[in-house]
Amino acid sequence: MSEYVHRHRFAVPIDAAAVAEDWRARGFSCATFVDPPGRRWEDFVHDCNELVTVVEGRLEMEVAGQSAIVEPGDEVFIPKGARHSVRNIHDGQSVWLYGYD
Repeated sequence: MSEYVHRHRFAVPIDAAAVAEDWRARGFSCATFVDPPGRRWEDFVHDCNELVTVVEGRLEMEVAGQSAIVEPGDEVFIPKGARHSVRNIHDGQSVWLYGYD
């Protein structure tokens, strides 16, 4: 999944406002999810590109059949039309940013 994950794109601790500003400059929105342990978002497909960055916790992400563990500072690009899933594998809550173009 290395083609979709940019490791350490943002410095930790994550400055959500700085991520939002970066994404806006690239044409993306920015919003926040806070997921409890074990939360799963399965098999989504969007008609636009999506970005995801973990703020706190740990996620397992699957994009177009490829899986990766993503941690704070990593940025994931999900291309338009790609089936994807997000799973909170952290033992506590995970906080993550997402945005669409």
